[in-house]
Amino acid sequence: MSAATSTGLRIGYSFWGFLGAGITDTPDGGRSHRRTLVDALIAAGHQVVFLQSNRDLAEAGTDLRDTYQWAEHTLPEIDVLFLEWRWPIPGRNTTPCGQPGHTCDLHRQQQLLDHYTHEGLPTIVWDKDLQLPADDPLRHHPAVTVTEAALHPHLGAHSLLFPVADEALDAFGPAIAAGGERRWPLVYVGNQYGRDTAFDTYFAPAAACHRHRVAGKWTSTHRWPHVHFQGRVPFPAVDALYRAATCTVLLLPERYVCRGQMTQRLFEAVLAGCLPLAPANIRSAARFVPTTLHVTSGFHTTERVAQLRDRRNGERADLLAACAARLELFRASRQIRHLDALMPATRRPAGQLAP
Repeated sequence: MSAATSTGLRIGYSFWGFLGAGITDTPDGGRSHRRTLVDALIAAGHQVVFLQSNRDLAEAGTDLRDTYQWAEHTLPEIDVLFLEWRWPIPGRNTTPCGQPGHTCDLHRQQQLLDHYTHEGLPTIVWDKDLQLPADDPLRHHPAVTVTEAALHPHLGAHSLLFPVADEALDAFGPAIAAGGERRWPLVYVGNQYGRDTAFDTYFAPAAACHRHRVAGKWTSTHRWPHVHFQGRVPFPAVDALYRAATCTVLLLPERYVCRGQMTQRLFEAVLAGCLPLAPANIRSAARFVPTTLHVTSGFHTTERVAQLRDRRNGERADLLAACAARLELFRASRQIRHLDALMPATRRPAGQLAP
């Protein structure tokens, strides 16, 4: 990894997931945007060192050590600690180290907080899943800045959306994206977590009328015997599934709905030419997709999918262009400016990270 410029910061970045395609059996949605953020930070002149396990190497066999730097077992000298927030998951990261099924992300995060944050080092907490409790003392810690991937973050928190690479936005061609065979009128890609009500309301009724696929981890599906659940798919297959579909529905947990937090499913779909239907109750929904793609019920979803399935490519291209214009919210260079504004003003000369 190239050294940062004299104005850059040494950023210790903690995340539990992958930079590459990773493995199939994982809920890591960060693969769609994490590397985009890291590469943009490096391009802006910062150094980045990863402070959690190198799961790309250990689990997926992908060696990225020529490009990035890990310090998973040490506590290097850094200027800023950046945490993709981890929370207790019973039976996984709350169990003793070494126990079968244990993951050490939470223990390592606490070690980082104790060593850096509680000693006064500037710390940015990216609460990507809105899991940091409202009464958590970290929200009032003088060294901590809390960010959320939401348009309307909690009081005292700042907005840091999931970034889309500038190059991907600049290269997007709606007419080309609208083409190709669209085998499935309707798809959904994502896991069940907290989405049962939205699925019941907006997707399941439409699935009874349209050919469809649902990809992701859904462990309780008896309520929807007519829905075709195909389980988790490899990360590279997500793009292919969207490219074979006319529409998807942006299903969100209620805690995202009220904060206007949109997941990576929006830009994954749009950039693959799949039109996103947004439940109209999502806060600031019109900032994510045009109102012509809003739905208010399962019947409405069914109707819109039928209409869009039969639209000519030119009409779909116009809708994709309107969606792509709204993706400017997520442009990586814009998110880096937001993040830079939250960084400490003090810059130290660049050099190799201390072991």
